[in-house]
Amino acid sequence: MVDSLNSIDKSNLRQVILETPGQFEVGFSLAKNIKVEGEFSNVTISGMGGSALPANLLRTYCNSLFKTHPNYKPFEIYINRYYSLPPESHSSNTLNFISSYSGNTEEAISSLEEAHMAGLKFVGFSSGGKVEELCKQYGAPHIKLPIPNPNFQPRMGTGYFFASMFQLLVNQGLIPDISSELLSLAGKLRQHMGEHENQGKELAGKLRGKTPVIYSSPKYEPAAMIWKIKINENAKTPAFWNFFPEANHNEMVGFTNPQGKFFIIMLKDSDDDPRNLKRYEATQKLLQEKGIESEIVEMYGNDVFSKMFSSLNLADWTSYYLALEYGQDPTPVDMVESLKKILAS
Repeated sequence: MVDSLNSIDKSNLRQVILETPGQFEVGFSLAKNIKVEGEFSNVTISGMGGSALPANLLRTYCNSLFKTHPNYKPFEIYINRYYSLPPESHSSNTLNFISSYSGNTEEAISSLEEAHMAGLKFVGFSSGGKVEELCKQYGAPHIKLPIPNPNFQPRMGTGYFFASMFQLLVNQGLIPDISSELLSLAGKLRQHMGEHENQGKELAGKLRGKTPVIYSSPKYEPAAMIWKIKINENAKTPAFWNFFPEANHNEMVGFTNPQGKFFIIMLKDSDDDPRNLKRYEATQKLLQEKGIESEIVEMYGNDVFSKMFSSLNLADWTSYYLALEYGQDPTPVDMVESLKKILAS
């Protein structure tokens, strides 16, 4: 481990991680007075990279609400990671969210233009850029996200996105207003911050020199995927993800003849189907026989929100300290910026 964290962490990502629980209160306030005229039965969220991560989490959380709030009807949240809108978005019953932290993501701008040309209702979520400009030009609502520091990265703004999108769904009458409950749960994330930092530092030491693979239950696929992405972007190293039971039907067999060193992190939800829970220890045993290291990580909390966001806080710390193990500044994503320049030319 390096002697001085700041010698590598030039943009002070550690402080950004410490402040993430406060994003929810800000996000709720940003969308408090925004409502789109019309009745909607589904939502499409168009975005890429870090600007798309909240969509998967929002869908998982909203699905959980319909079991506890029977007066609200389930609705579909479609997720679009491309230049054009999916067919299901071309309906007057669909509300389109255009999500781009910078406001200049070409795929999101293309989807915004398509929504406008088709006469579809949409809302822009960005810190400015072309998305804000087009929303003003077309008379569409725009939620302006903050930029806490000049080097702030979209993957670290999940709380802003999640809360503002959640508040907008509340304003549309699609989900119950439980923002005060969520703020209380977000506050509890702070209480476990030190614990997660220490756990993440320990995990990072185990991951050094190995390729991480993250497994979860189907319900928490978004968390496993974001773990993978945080490791990619913060630690600048490959990582992969899958879920049980699907991984047991194919991917597991690949470890019969591994072509590298792997370390499997299994995100275990105590409320999962008992039949699926048996797969964690059983898979760990089989992996051990093949010389593959693994660790089962219990998801903290008694509710979906806490389990998702406490797990992601651990992902932040694990990927942060893995970056330091490799001598990598965790904030910049140079390859992404280089690709953008190539595409622009």
